[in-house]
Amino acid sequence: MQKAEKRLVAILRRAKQAGISIEAINTYISTEITKNTTKDGQKPTYLQKFGKFKSNFNIFGLITIGLVLTAGKSYFSRVFEGPDSECLIKMPFDETKVFRKPEDCSICKGINKVDRISNISQQDFDEFYALKAKPVIITDGTRGWDAQDLFSFNFFKDLYEKYDTGRTGRTVCQFFPYKTEFDSLREALNMSEARARLEPGTKEWYIGWSNCNDRAGQELRKHYKRPYFLPDISENMALSWIFMGGPGEGAHMHVDNVHYASWQAQIRGRKKWRLAPPPECHYACEEFSAIVEPGEIIVVDTNRWYHQTHILPGDISITIGTEFD
Repeated sequence: MQKAEKRLVAILRRAKQAGISIEAINTYISTEITKNTTKDGQKPTYLQKFGKFKSNFNIFGLITIGLVLTAGKSYFSRVFEGPDSECLIKMPFDETKVFRKPEDCSICKGINKVDRISNISQQDFDEFYALKAKPVIITDGTRGWDAQDLFSFNFFKDLYEKYDTGRTGRTVCQFFPYKTEFDSLREALNMSEARARLEPGTKEWYIGWSNCNDRAGQELRKHYKRPYFLPDISENMALSWIFMGGPGEGAHMHVDNVHYASWQAQIRGRKKWRLAPPPECHYACEEFSAIVEPGEIIVVDTNRWYHQTHILPGDISITIGTEFD
């Protein structure tokens, strides 16, 4: 199903670029499906109905469109109207950068490790790291925060029970279940106490979510603040991302589709980041990894650097971060 969704999205985007509206696609398929006669008096097959489109799209793609239409127009709204549209079928996560522009390999040439620094000035951070999209770990990045003393599984469970897990009047907060069985943040935060404590014999888990709950966000920001090394002219996005889970695989290798570079603070636990250059820079640049310890902040332009995370044995991993310009 995932491959079919990827194929569908590619077809829809080509249709959009060619000026074919969703209304035209929907009208055509609806009309074709309602036809019920052929020369031999039998109902026409889908292949017959879609035959005249063979010159522009392949049959597999059109059959996929037909199947998705039975679930409603929500998926098409997602593709044509933007990410704020709610949908019945989720956008394939790996599809987000299919049509990205080739990257300038100057961002990764000569880099074979992540620098670990502290007490860096705003000017130096901007000049040597932010403007060059060079990954860096700020070892004293969370100084002055009390999040490390407070954030825990139960802290988030109580917070979101108090402030209505995941909904505002605007939309549904994005939730990443990764390899768990959870369908929502609410469901994840209601796992058994034994599993939440990572007790032996319980299933591994790792989740992430965007904190678009304004009231919960206000409460969270009492315990962390804008990192000191960000220039005064830099603006933090209001939306924060939180990732939490036990030892094992975190996020798979991917590249993001967000607006800006981002920082991610390691509140608890230890996380290994594997960073890889874009495919077009494979022969010009190297892949490398770095471990982020509690109290440290890693800064990565995740739109340009492919990245994968792995939670190391020990304490539960809790990270929080956001984009900055």
